[in-house]
Amino acid sequence: MLSIIEPRTPDHFDAVRRLCWEYRDFLLTLDEKSQRIVQTIYSQDKYARVMEAIEAEHSPPNGGARLALIGDQPVGCGMFHTIEPGVAEIKRVFVQDSARGTGAGRSIMLSLIQQCRQQGFDLIRMDTGKPLQTATRLYLSMGFVLRDAYAEIPEIAEGHLLFFEMKL
Repeated sequence: MLSIIEPRTPDHFDAVRRLCWEYRDFLLTLDEKSQRIVQTIYSQDKYARVMEAIEAEHSPPNGGARLALIGDQPVGCGMFHTIEPGVAEIKRVFVQDSARGTGAGRSIMLSLIQQCRQQGFDLIRMDTGKPLQTATRLYLSMGFVLRDAYAEIPEIAEGHLLFFEMKL
């Protein structure tokens, strides 16, 4: 049975970190451009520093995280943080292959959106790579709309990302 929880324990956050590393590995299996982007923007060392800061960056009141479980097995995650007053950015929504098609991705997103509302955010922004067409369809089906880039992006990633926004 699928459940979505808010990570609270060190074990929960360790599971989120493992899933985030799986997500990075998954991105490295995509096209060559995606591989170069990941290796440039999220080199092993840079990504390790991001992973170390997950609890601090993605916990209330300035953020949040979700962990998807099937039974007691972690199968997916997602998180958000504040990028400016009233604006949250959703990051690293990922579901393992074994759990795709279970509704885990949609459930993670719905839970993150609900938490953003509860924490008083007015707007959610996010991005994804163009090759991630299933993710793009999910976000659009949930009411996100495409928009221009909302932050400076490295030259290597120009033209390879899609940007989304949802008013709450």
